[in-house]
Amino acid sequence: MTGHRARLLCIASLLAIALGTPAAPAAETYDPWPGLVQDIFSNRPMNDGNDIIGIEMPARAEDAAIVPVTLRTKLQPSDSLRVVAITLVIDENPAPMAAKFTLGPDANVTEISTRVRVNNYTNVHAVAELSDGKLYVSKVYVKASGGCSAPAGKNVEEAKNRLGQMRYRQFTKSEQGPATSTREAQIMIGHPNNSGLQMDQVTQLYIPAFFVNELHIWQDGSPVLTMEGGISISEDPNIRFTYVSNGAKHFRAEAKDTDGHVFDHEWKVENPGT
Repeated sequence: MTGHRARLLCIASLLAIALGTPAAPAAETYDPWPGLVQDIFSNRPMNDGNDIIGIEMPARAEDAAIVPVTLRTKLQPSDSLRVVAITLVIDENPAPMAAKFTLGPDANVTEISTRVRVNNYTNVHAVAELSDGKLYVSKVYVKASGGCSAPAGKNVEEAKNRLGQMRYRQFTKSEQGPATSTREAQIMIGHPNNSGLQMDQVTQLYIPAFFVNELHIWQDGSPVLTMEGGISISEDPNIRFTYVSNGAKHFRAEAKDTDGHVFDHEWKVENPGT
């Protein structure tokens, strides 16, 4: 057999093998959500939440370290059920459970907005737990990357000087309705909320995680909202929400961080400020 013929036979054999072998299946994209349902919600059944809970985020974030997110309940006021808690899960983040909001039983909180870090292109789930114990889920897809490791917006000294400073705002003016009308308020806390994945630009060492992990808000002693937060909540946590006033004269917020600091402040309802 000549060398030329041997090469032809070899090529023919390879083609035959190639044509006779089915193409390898494309690699399936890994979906972490089933595992997260097991880990975060103990595998409880998830119901379609499109008529129960809405989640709004930009499809492509301008800044992955401060991606706005709004959660909005859709139950009618006449519904006998109410939303007890809302859990925000960013599937591809290193610590996917971004926050769990527990709603005051008499506050009728219907909308919560905050800012989060997003580390990769990801599904983001909002899971509402109703007063009958059932869970309802909605999701959006967000394109962003690097939010958890993005450098802090403030230097260490500036962040230290602002640590725990709180600011309260009301967006419904008193002349717009009676004291029992729906209102909108905002609590802001000065805190670096380090994720543990950011690097010190001078030492090139990772900055330890240090973030607000609890926030409680009351109107005259009646709970309005509680947040259990994780590393995904952005620097200087900022929670804006709607609620129904019970006629309270004072608003109070208490925040705790992972180093055990407790920050507490009380304001007159009609006198926003620091």
